[in-house]
Amino acid sequence: MVGMNTADQLIASENAHIAHTYHPLEVVVATADGAWVTDVDGKRYLDCLAAYSAVNFGHGHPRLVAAAKAQLDRVTLTSRAFHNDQLGPFVEALAKLAGKDMVIPMNTGAEAVESGIKLARAWGYRVKGVPAGMANIVVADGNFHGRTTTIISFSDDPVAREGFGPFTPGFRSVPYGDAAALEAAIDDNTVAVLIEPIQGEAGIVVPPASYLPAVREITARLNVLFIADEIQSGLGRTGATFQCDNAGVVPDLYLLGKALGGGIVPVSAVVGNADILGVLGYGEHGSTFGGNPLAAAVAREVIALLSTGEYQERSRTLGARLHAALNALVGQGVLEVRGAGLWAGIDIDPSLATGREVCELLMVRGVLAKDTHGSTIRLAPPLVVSAEDLDWAVEQLAAVLQELRG
Repeated sequence: MVGMNTADQLIASENAHIAHTYHPLEVVVATADGAWVTDVDGKRYLDCLAAYSAVNFGHGHPRLVAAAKAQLDRVTLTSRAFHNDQLGPFVEALAKLAGKDMVIPMNTGAEAVESGIKLARAWGYRVKGVPAGMANIVVADGNFHGRTTTIISFSDDPVAREGFGPFTPGFRSVPYGDAAALEAAIDDNTVAVLIEPIQGEAGIVVPPASYLPAVREITARLNVLFIADEIQSGLGRTGATFQCDNAGVVPDLYLLGKALGGGIVPVSAVVGNADILGVLGYGEHGSTFGGNPLAAAVAREVIALLSTGEYQERSRTLGARLHAALNALVGQGVLEVRGAGLWAGIDIDPSLATGREVCELLMVRGVLAKDTHGSTIRLAPPLVVSAEDLDWAVEQLAAVLQELRG
């Protein structure tokens, strides 16, 4: 590694010793503050990914850091074998935020999804009366709910799925946004419908305005649980506490994660009412780290930040500004812009570049974004981003497109 600079050495060491499950951009972040990160060479970048919405409140938010530091000096882990003084206040606050009364605390988003699946099946057998082993769950084409074995069993993404079978049965996939197809897939043994209110990994795909209300009506009428995966769309990202709020619907279960940990610790949860979550008995589900005191303390402060409505309002106001600026690029190398709040999927003309190539050019200009599915890129800056920084990011995208167009 003679002659390599610090970044090159670190990247080479990482590539030599880590399984190649990700293909990151060639930037090595060393420090971060608010909406900005700084690499090992001192160059600053505007973070327009926010760790896939896990850093909604910005890097190093002082209230979140203070909560974590204070808890580090007290106790960080007890396991659920004992009570701890942070867990009760955390689950009470989260249940109140969601308008529900019970929580299953977990760690990662995929764990929340897996927990929701187990819970829906248990409810189906013990409450609805579905015959043992016959429960099915309806999902949507283009979904992304994680990468565990059960979850990829109902994915249609070949990269996530191929070569990892045999797959878990019990899922039926229908076109996203098609309420009639969803209703047709439901039978007497259907226990739940599991969908993303906005599909994130698919490219920030927003369904028709009538879709979520129709899903709520259908599931209520047919005695099927409506499970909303708000792991990426929730907690302020789309201009509301939950994207379901924007659609005027309340699901039976919320699946939460990412931003719930404030970008400091992994925290996830299933949130619902006792008539559903109460079907689980002692020892039937759990997690050693789920609901640990450190995570609970940070998540309590996240909930406190959301309780003021300030971040939801910032996302609405700045999101309108962002989408107006991005839509002005349609016809100038952009084919379509989708999203809500501070979340945008941008389809780049594939004759110009792939999404990866656009993100690499943006990186050179000091903007970090992430591609998905060919020529689509995603923007999801922290909710603390300034209006001026947002404008600057779009200016950099416009400059990249102009450069590609020659």
